Amino acid sequence: MLIDLHSLASFGVAGNFTGHLEQAGEARDFTNVKTAEANAPKALFPTYLPKAGSSIPAFLNVFPFDEYRIIFPKGEQKLQIEPELAIVCDVTYAGSEVASLKPVCFGASNDCSIRKEGAKKISEKKNWGPSSKGFASNHIKIDKFAPGGILDRYRIASFLVREGIPHVYGEDSPVTGYSYFYDKLLVWAMDKLNHQENAGPAEHINAYINDAGQPERILISVGATRYTDYGEHNFLQKGDISLVVIYPSDIYSPEEILRRAGRDNLEEEDISVLAQEVVL
Repeated sequence: MLIDLHSLASFGVAGNFTGHLEQAGEARDFTNVKTAEANAPKALFPTYLPKAGSSIPAFLNVFPFDEYRIIFPKGEQKLQIEPELAIVCDVTYAGSEVASLKPVCFGASNDCSIRKEGAKKISEKKNWGPSSKGFASNHIKIDKFAPGGILDRYRIASFLVREGIPHVYGEDSPVTGYSYFYDKLLVWAMDKLNHQENAGPAEHINAYINDAGQPERILISVGATRYTDYGEHNFLQKGDISLVVIYPSDIYSPEEILRRAGRDNLEEEDISVLAQEVVL
């Protein structure tokens, strides 16, 4: 399936894996955000809009995706991998609102983030220019986005490869371990696309997608996993390789994925791999 990242709109889900926001030092940003349930995601945030519009900050029109590298942002110090499952959805609209989301494929995503104080919106820490995001080209078709479908089999692993040695960066986790997934995630995402307010770290996304011409496809990075102790305390440096792997757990074990990560030997039809080198 051909996915044109230039023409779709890209979003991320904040707080969809228990404990991640606390590790990232961002939980306090959402202190005043009210959610329907204690474990509900906190917000849907934009990372890229394909067309300019009066309501859209100009930096969100900069194409951020690069499958092979991350350009370290000038003047920053703390840059972390955000290992995620991302889904591409076909979108239909009813007037100015999203009427349906149909997931068509999934793949490994790095919603790479700057850890810095003073950012008013989540998006300000996400798209700092070209080569600040990643989505694997070896994405995998979704048969059904529901229990019993292909995604039941998959897990997320991530590594920071430094001087040729892979360090486990995020906890190896089943994609079904997200707080909101399948229909519950889609219903929540549609509500945020249509009704999220410009308050605190969140933005009024409905205005963005309408100003962007109602894109026919959107990419949603579903949320970052919890970090290992190494991942929580080690930030990216020049020459590092950020490695995010989405793999079927009925075929490959976590031990095999780690072993193969060290040999740069993960390419398979049923594995989605995103490997990005950090450059200045």
